[in-house]
Amino acid sequence: MNIGSEYLRIVIERFKSVKSLGDKTIQQLSEEEIHWSYNDESNSVAIILKHVSGNMVSRWTDFLTSDGEKEYRNRDDEFIDNISSKSEAIKIWEKGWEVLLATLNDLCEEDLLKKIYIRGESHLVIDAIERQMAHYAYHVGQIVYIGKLLKDSNWESLSIPRGKSEDYLKEMLEKHKNLNK
Repeated sequence: MNIGSEYLRIVIERFKSVKSLGDKTIQQLSEEEIHWSYNDESNSVAIILKHVSGNMVSRWTDFLTSDGEKEYRNRDDEFIDNISSKSEAIKIWEKGWEVLLATLNDLCEEDLLKKIYIRGESHLVIDAIERQMAHYAYHVGQIVYIGKLLKDSNWESLSIPRGKSEDYLKEMLEKHKNLNK
């Protein structure tokens, strides 16, 4: 087993898992709810989707050969909610993930210790991957939290529902016991 290849496999799965939490939250929200924000300093889900996608397209396009902060990126515009519909927001979101996952799938173990640049600052590829994982998980956590606030008792849990931890543990132990035979 090759540690670099295994790391890339695992991190791709982790990014997909983070995306899935965002996807499942977005599915639960209405057209109006994706634009809701708590106050003027808070971001709506639509703005977060736009920002995350803008970051992904900038960071992961020509990842190994150009600075991650592209000249064409207008970061300030990412925080203006001018998205007309939920379907447009989803298209923007998907575009970012498409660029990210395509780039990660093209990386190999030898790339992990190469240097890349973000705003002129040098990073090892492995560090840049971890930096972006933390950034995207942070924002997806915000999306999930907004979804829970808006849906209240209509929220469909994305993990183990309250009061079901013991049942879930038993189910998982049984599943893995059977798999390990």
